[in-house]
Amino acid sequence: MRYLFIMNPGSKSGRSRKQFTKILGILEREKVEFDHVITQNLNEAYNLSKMGNNSGYDVIAAVGGDGTINKVLNGFYDAYGRRVSSAKMGVIYTGTSPDFCKSYEIPTDIEKAVKAILRGTTKKIQTGMITLAKSCMKEYEGKPVSDDPVFVTRYFACCANIGLGAALARRANSGIRGVLGDFTGTFIALLRTLIYYRPQDFTICCDGKTNTIRKVHNISIGRTFYIASGIKLKNALKYGDDSFYCLTVRNMRAWNLPGIIKNVYSGKQIITSEVISLDYIKLMDIYGNLQNPEVEFDGDPAGFLPCRISMAADDLEVICECSSVRHDTPEESIKELV
Repeated sequence: MRYLFIMNPGSKSGRSRKQFTKILGILEREKVEFDHVITQNLNEAYNLSKMGNNSGYDVIAAVGGDGTINKVLNGFYDAYGRRVSSAKMGVIYTGTSPDFCKSYEIPTDIEKAVKAILRGTTKKIQTGMITLAKSCMKEYEGKPVSDDPVFVTRYFACCANIGLGAALARRANSGIRGVLGDFTGTFIALLRTLIYYRPQDFTICCDGKTNTIRKVHNISIGRTFYIASGIKLKNALKYGDDSFYCLTVRNMRAWNLPGIIKNVYSGKQIITSEVISLDYIKLMDIYGNLQNPEVEFDGDPAGFLPCRISMAADDLEVICECSSVRHDTPEESIKELV
């Protein structure tokens, strides 16, 4: 087996590097033949993953936080949703908010994570494919994605957000979580973001039906129970159904804010109302919106509207701790194990 470990020292506000010696020590103790590279930035993690997939590695592991994981994951795919190799993806988490790990049963303990990678047990997960603009473009106001080269295709494994998601991610990633912790830091960042955010109207085409949604605070499109830093969404998705949940929060007022926050942090069943709704979609186009153009997925701002979201053609094999589960949602995994 050929292993490549892509290590990001910048995760967890720079404290990730302290874990590298421990990780390398475990690998050497287990007499594993491996290569490792310490990245200078997140984009290098993507380039290294792409190189590893084209160089015959059997396992390519992300060592870092959710941003590192997402960049490494993107290196497994071409621009059309197809896998570029048969390599497996591993994760050793050294970040702040392990939503990817919790979603896909990957241990967050360093030694357990390394040993899981060496065992090589995998589960297949369905990956979201998102085509979005690289920069904010006035000419695409109110228009969908086109074949113009200004658009780029990327991939996500947890959730994409349109609305306040990018502003929240930027505020939460500014260092507050390093001081207050993941849950509290993100919660405070959410409250601050809500104070300044002004809801917008978005034109959306879901599975061929176009509609304008008024006064939107946020639209979350994903597959996982864990969205971000304690925010959870109970959903009915199963492996192989090629669908996403679409959680829309709109027209929020001060008096219904506590109930909405309690709902999304509890992980209980969403009850549709004029403020919050849960739907299931296969293909979504969100048209350009200059008032609030940013798109966030898997924890980081990543581009601009317009965007198009669908399922990648190929699944991804992710190394996990479970022995027989092949589902990509925690609820289904629990049912299988009981």
